[in-house]
Amino acid sequence: MTLFAVTDPITPHAGTLQLVTAALLGIALIVVLISWLKLHPFLSLTIGALTVGALAAMPMADVVASFSAGVGSTVAGVGVLIALGAMFGRLLADSGAADQIVDTIIGRAGPRMLPWAMGLVGALIGLPMFFEIGLVLLMPVIMLVSMRSGLSLIRVGIPALAGLSAMHGLVPPHPGPLVAINALNAPLGITLILGVLIAIPTVVIAGPLFAKVASRWVDVAAPQLFVTEREQQLVGAGHGSSHATPTAAIHAGAGINPDSAGTRRPPFATTMATVLLPVVLMMGKAIADIAAPKENQVRVVLDFLGTPLIALLLAVLVALVTFGRGSGMDRRGIAKSLEKSLPPIAGILLIVGAGGGFKQTLIDTGIGTVITDFATSSNISVLFLGWLVAVVIRLATGSATVATITAAGILAPLAAGLPPAETSLLVLAIGAGSVFFSHVNDAGFWLVKEYFQLNIAQNLKTWSVMETLISVVGLVLVLAVGAFV
Repeated sequence: MTLFAVTDPITPHAGTLQLVTAALLGIALIVVLISWLKLHPFLSLTIGALTVGALAAMPMADVVASFSAGVGSTVAGVGVLIALGAMFGRLLADSGAADQIVDTIIGRAGPRMLPWAMGLVGALIGLPMFFEIGLVLLMPVIMLVSMRSGLSLIRVGIPALAGLSAMHGLVPPHPGPLVAINALNAPLGITLILGVLIAIPTVVIAGPLFAKVASRWVDVAAPQLFVTEREQQLVGAGHGSSHATPTAAIHAGAGINPDSAGTRRPPFATTMATVLLPVVLMMGKAIADIAAPKENQVRVVLDFLGTPLIALLLAVLVALVTFGRGSGMDRRGIAKSLEKSLPPIAGILLIVGAGGGFKQTLIDTGIGTVITDFATSSNISVLFLGWLVAVVIRLATGSATVATITAAGILAPLAAGLPPAETSLLVLAIGAGSVFFSHVNDAGFWLVKEYFQLNIAQNLKTWSVMETLISVVGLVLVLAVGAFV
């Protein structure tokens, strides 16, 4: 439904101006509600959507119906995937499998390779886990590795955070990329393959390479927040990694038994195979869709197994055995782990749903068509436009998820005429823009600052610059790939 069907503008130009004004005021209202009034993004997006519809002179009954339809379709398309991802991530943490990944990789890396190993740890932990959960899990590991290696906290911390953040912004099944894929009707398999390919050099540049420079700007020692008195003595005596593994010492210092959910850790090879299972299945579907005809039986099977819902469901079912039973957890322990995985994602599901409602409202008022016409006539790169819109919303709200959801909603009509590969690149451009320059209105900014015990200037020179590098490098790589597809 467009403005011209529900109102009586004098000229098409007046209608366009009214639509643009409605969109800008609606987005500005969302920014004010989140940033100044500190209202929850779910309420802010809901109010913003209703405001856009009202200012566009759309009947309010239609606005409510449009918003509700957007919420329903988004939650139906993405909500189950987020829930399955949360279950998988919780099993990974509770079983000690995450610790196994960290200890194995760190234990095999020498001092010169530690920053690179930390980048790999951050990426692997970030692949199946939500950003905040991965951040909390990695922080004590970063600190103890810094203490025991003698390397600067920034030198080992920035690579791990870069791996985590790049996965969060660029690679499904994280909520932001999943919502953008759903909103833009992008092929998930192609998006996943391109996302991983772009994320790897992005992590290298914003992680180990930048950390070498940033550690000269900010040279700080790791605060002793998670370390036992015995571990402090080991570090002070100059003992190396032949003693307790990093995560074991951290958990002991925090009063946590890393194997409290079971009696042992799953083997490293089994853990990695389980973590990569959904990724391999979804990539297999993408490759089969490109290389095999539709009637090919192998493609039929891979298309089914690589569907996000099936791939993540299979990953969770396999994790029940490899992570749950593999760590010695009984049925009650596994059930408790799964039960605890869902409450923390309630807020994410509400934000994602409201973002879908906001997107649908923008489309049904005709605002999306106006934006499409503008982008087409102005010869602005669609990929750059998607990145820029996400950057503006990210800087204003501080939320990468809100930036991705809102930008995807605004660009959705424009994506309708794009080829599949370019639609996937648009998802990645928006994802890259969504992590641009984290600052004081971002919860992640304060988490890193307080854990690392930095002042605001130091955090801006390290964490914020790292986030900006991920965003800019990601955009450059997206544009480079876009030149060949």
